[in-house]
Order: sequence, then C-alpha cells, then structure tokens
Amino acid sequence: MKEFFGQKGYLEILRKRVSGLTAGYRQNLAIIGDELVGKTSLLFNFLQYLHNNRIIPVYLEVRPESQELFCRRFIGALLYNFLLNSGLELREDLDYLLKKAQNYIPNTAEKIKHILQMLSSRKKSCVFSELFGLCELIHEETSKSCLIILDEFHNLETLGFGNLYREWCKLLILQKNTMYIIVSSLKFKTKSILSKNLSLLFGNFELINVEPFDIKTSLGYLNQRLHTFELEEGLKNFIIHFTGGFPLYLEVISEELLKSPSESLAQIIEDELFQSSGTLHQRFSNYLKRFTDSPRSQEFISILHMVACGHNRTREIASILHKTKREVTARLNRLLELDTITKSGDFLKINDRVFGFWLRFVYQEKMRSLTFDARNQQNIFKQHIVGMIEEFQSDARKSLSERVAQVAQLFEDETLQIEKKRIRLSHFREIKPLEFNRRNLKEGLLCRSKDSLWIMAFKPDGLSEEDVADFAKECRKYRHKRQSKILVSLKDIETNARLRAMEEKILTWDLDNLNHIFDLFSKPRVIA
Repeated sequence: MKEFFGQKGYLEILRKRVSGLTAGYRQNLAIIGDELVGKTSLLFNFLQYLHNNRIIPVYLEVRPESQELFCRRFIGALLYNFLLNSGLELREDLDYLLKKAQNYIPNTAEKIKHILQMLSSRKKSCVFSELFGLCELIHEETSKSCLIILDEFHNLETLGFGNLYREWCKLLILQKNTMYIIVSSLKFKTKSILSKNLSLLFGNFELINVEPFDIKTSLGYLNQRLHTFELEEGLKNFIIHFTGGFPLYLEVISEELLKSPSESLAQIIEDELFQSSGTLHQRFSNYLKRFTDSPRSQEFISILHMVACGHNRTREIASILHKTKREVTARLNRLLELDTITKSGDFLKINDRVFGFWLRFVYQEKMRSLTFDARNQQNIFKQHIVGMIEEFQSDARKSLSERVAQVAQLFEDETLQIEKKRIRLSHFREIKPLEFNRRNLKEGLLCRSKDSLWIMAFKPDGLSEEDVADFAKECRKYRHKRQSKILVSLKDIETNARLRAMEEKILTWDLDNLNHIFDLFSKPRVIA
C-alpha cells in the first residue's frame, strides 16, 4: 500500500481490521477528528488501494436530506460497488444498476424493490433495518462481506428514521459479515452516542481519534512540498506552530509560498486571513454562521474571542461578561458539544488555533472598528503577524528550562489535564534552575510553592530506563510530602522508561504534553 502522507499508522489499523473481516473477525470502527484534519482523505486513500474481491466497500457521505434520497443513494452505492468488477458497463443510475444486479443477486434485488415501494408508499416504520439488512442478504447470495463507511454519520439523526439507534444496535449484534466505519467531526457528540446509544457487548466500535500532524510529520510535509523553495528553518518552524499541524493550513500556506515566491510569509498569512477573498477568511466567516441562528449568538462569539485572547478560565469569562458562572457554563457546554472548544481542567482552548487567531485579530477588530479605514486595519493586522513571528523566533533562541520557567511563573493554583491525569499548577514562590551531575541529565528546574515541590528534568533526546533511574536518585535528595517529579523528553520515550517512571511515581511528558501547557498560557510552542 502506498503511504498517504502522515497517516501510515491509521492506514495500518484500517488494513488490519478490514483483513479481519474476511477472516471471520468483525471489528467496527469509529473515526473522529476535528474538521479538516484529513479523515475523509484517509478513507479515500485506503479505499483506493483496497483490492479484495470478497469485500464490497460502500462509502456514503451522510447529509441532511430526505430519507428517500439517502436510501436511494445507499442502494445505488451498494449495487455500483457490487457490480464494479463484473466487466459490465456501469452507470450512476439506480434503475439500470438494479436491472443488471438482479441476474446475480435476485433475492437482494427483490428486497430492494420492496424497500423502494415502502419509500414511495410512505410506510417507513422499519426502513432503516430493511435498508442496512441488504448487506447480510448479499452475503447469503454471494459470500461477499460489506464494508459500510458512513461519513458524518451523526446526520442520520436528521433523516427521520424511527428508533434509529435501537434498530441499529440489533443489526450490529446480528450482522456478523458487515463491518461499519462511522466517521464524524463532532467528537463530543460521537463519544456520547457510542457510550449511550451504541454501547454493545458485541459489535462495539473501536475509537480512532485522527490528530493533526505532529511536529516531525509537519516538517516532513513542508520539506516535501517546498523542496524547490528556499525557506529558512525558523520560518518553517513558525508555520508548524501557527497551523498546529492541520493538513489543510499547511497545504494552503505552502501552496501560496510556491505561487508567490517573492511575498513574505507575513504577507501570505495576511492575504489568506485578512482579505475577504482569502480561502481561510471565507472558511472562518462561514464557520461563524452556525452561531448566528442562535438568540445567544453574540455571547458565543464573545466567549470564543475571550478564549482566543487568553482569558480561558470560566471564572475569568464570567467576570468580564458580568454573568454568573452558571450562565457561562451553559454557553461553554454548547461550545464543547460543537467541538469548537475543549476543556482541560480549569482551562479552555479553541480547537482550531488558526481560527482563534483570525477571530482575535481579524473578525473582532473589524467589528470594533470605528471607521471604514480598511488599510489601517490591514496594517495593524500585519503588525500582529510580524510580532507573532518575532516572538516565536525570540523564544526559540531561549533554553528549554528558561521557557518552562517563564510559563511556570504564570501558574495560579489552577488544574489542567495531561492525558488522563489531573495536574495542579501551584502558584510557585520560588523557581530556580537545577544542574544534574548525570551523564544524560544536565538541566532542570526546582519550583517551590507554599505546600508543594516540583522537580523537573529536561532531556533533549529520547528517554531511557537508565535516565528515569538517574532522575529518581536525584529526586531522593529532596524531602517534601507533596513532591511532583516530572521528566520532560523532546523525543521518543521508551516503553520500559514509562513503566519504570510509573514505579517511581515520576510523570513523563513528551513534546505534545509540554506544548499543551504552552498553548493554555498563550506561549509559542516548542518545535524540536
């Protein structure tokens, strides 16, 4: 299988699970991830290289539409893919496909005619079960298994199927030869559906969360895309920081750099975000429209703007808006449901960092402007971009311990979540550098508050079991009841090192964990 950039691990999971279907082991999948993170591209790439005559793949984007149109599209896709390797001339015409298919799958064809009659006669009480039951009927006639991929599957709720999840649960338990891959950009909603509506002992879904590109993959992507264009390493790193590794943003910026090699990076970002003709400006303007139908639309946008500006604690937002914490929490819960923001302990974060930047420096500035002087607004925006690049490059020249110390000075006894562990960020009265007399451990930090002590060590390369043992010995020199021991590695952390760290009650943070904290305090990410 040809590697799809940055998605090799996800492709391998898909390949294994689909191979298991033909071997008699069926595992349904739920693929979630933010918009534009590459879920659909991942599936298209996988289907392009799926060559298995025993599997009928059916990909369907679920859209808000009539129930009849959805059913006809599903049947059409099922028949088209069934006939794909028959050698027959195919047309995207349901009646034509049904006529050709009935020579091979007469029982399934009769059932399809029955379903179409149900739709035309408005007798739709069990149409969902009948429709998806076609997959097992085809298997009985051909021994072929169906792979059903429903993109943005949550839109099924808008189609008016009665007892949707109850009927689907029955099918998931009974259908041994049909595999479902459900896909959604609504992560919060999907997790809720899986835990409440589709929680099964048999036929359950394995959850795959598609993340943006990591730093290494983002750099590899830029190097591949810009191999004919000379761009200094510091600016490449800024692009990675600015885009958060979202494939679309990396693609848009690199494409513009190649099209306009004489323009600066700041100018390209300005063209894309500030100008109303910019691709990203149009996208974000359209995104905001999902809030305009709400009577609380301005409150939602105000909250998002505050989070984008770094006012990302509930109590802080309530104070600025002169609202009760309960009122603000109700609005935040809606934004969480829409996957516009995420919560980490006491902190909030806009999921799409480029959208947050646009909201702060383009949308809100235009809304607040007292004049129609677009040129002045444009110049101010350009200054913000140049300032961001300069701040990023200035921080990049500092040592890691210095950068972490600067962030630690901002802690005010809040909590955040790193992976599944809740961390209390004590207000430190003393933060000082540490030097370790160890072969592989050189620098760290000692952070002391009224009732706790943090001991940190920084490892610029991979973390080994020996490093953990050395750090544990260093930590024993300090006596404190509430002692937090933290090892930060900028590269890979060996499995044995993680296990040893758990034994020693040492937290191991990788670059993603560290940058999560930097994001919450609006500091430039560490790119290494």
